[in-house]
Amino acid sequence: MKKTEVLLVGEEMEGERLDAFITVNIERLSRSMVKNLIGENKVLVNGEARRASYRVKEGEEVIVEVPEVKEVNIRPEKIPLEIIYQDEDLAVVNKPKGMVVHPAHGNWSGTLVNALLYHIKDLSGINGELRPGIVHRLDKDTSGVMVVAKNDAAHRRLAEQIKDHTINREYIALVHGIIKEGLGTIEAPVGRSKADRKKMAVTAGGKPAVSEYRVIERFDNYTLVKVRLFTGRTHQIRVHFSYIGHPVAGDPLYGPARKHLGLHSQALHAYLLGFQHPSTGEYMEFTSPLPDYFAGILLKLKNSR
Repeated sequence: MKKTEVLLVGEEMEGERLDAFITVNIERLSRSMVKNLIGENKVLVNGEARRASYRVKEGEEVIVEVPEVKEVNIRPEKIPLEIIYQDEDLAVVNKPKGMVVHPAHGNWSGTLVNALLYHIKDLSGINGELRPGIVHRLDKDTSGVMVVAKNDAAHRRLAEQIKDHTINREYIALVHGIIKEGLGTIEAPVGRSKADRKKMAVTAGGKPAVSEYRVIERFDNYTLVKVRLFTGRTHQIRVHFSYIGHPVAGDPLYGPARKHLGLHSQALHAYLLGFQHPSTGEYMEFTSPLPDYFAGILLKLKNSR
C-alpha cells in the first residue's frame, strides 16, 4: 500500500538538498530510501521530477509517494493547551516553554501536535502526518504565540505571508550585558555553522537575516529587549545577539558556558504575532504575556538594584 505525503518548504529549510529535506520531514524514511524514491520519479517538486541534489526553495510543494512501511501513530494527548483564538480556518495558541512543536525521533509524545490533535478537531494535512497544522515553529524552550492552520487553503495562505515576510513577529528577550543604544538593527546572514553542524552562525554563505530591537529596560549586567523579526532564520535572535556580544541569557548553545540566573535555557518569548486572516484578509494581532519564570527573573533583577 502506498501513501502520498505533501510537504511545503519553509524558510528555515530553503537551500537544503531535496533528499535531505525529505529525510528531515518524513522521519521513517532513510536517506537511501529517499534517493531510491527520487530515482523512481516518485518525488515531484512543484509537479516536476528533480535530482536528489536539487536545492529546495521556500514555498515549493514537494509531493512524495512512499510505501506504507509501518503505521506512525501520533496519538492525541490530553495536554493542557491555551488556545487564544480559534475559527474554522486557524487557531492561535500559547506554546509553553519546554514543549517540542512536533513529533520526531526521541519526542514521539508530549508535543504541541499531540496536544493539538486532542483539542482541535481539524488540522491541515500539509507537511505530513507528523506536523499537522504546523505553519511555523518555535524552539522547544522558546515560549509564546503560534498560529496553526486547520485546513490546507489556510495553511498555504499563511505560509505565503511567512515567505513574503509580511507576518509581524515580535519577541521579548533578556540578554547579557548593557546595550547602550535604545534602538538598533542587526543585519547579518545566518547559516549552518561549519565548526558545529548542530549550531547556526553568522556566515558569509548564510541567508540574509534582519532583526530590529528596542531596549525595554536595563539591569545590572542585563538588558531586556523587544525584537522584531524581518526574516525567520533558524535560531535567528539567539545567533544575532550572540554575534553582537549580547547572547540571550541562559542560552545553552550560543551563551556562556556558566549558568546565570538559574537558567538552563534561553530567556526568549514570542510576545506578538500579527497576520492577515487567510479567508477574510483582515489583519489580526495576538499577544502572549511573559511566562511566570520570565516575569520572576525580571522581578529579582529589579529588586537587586
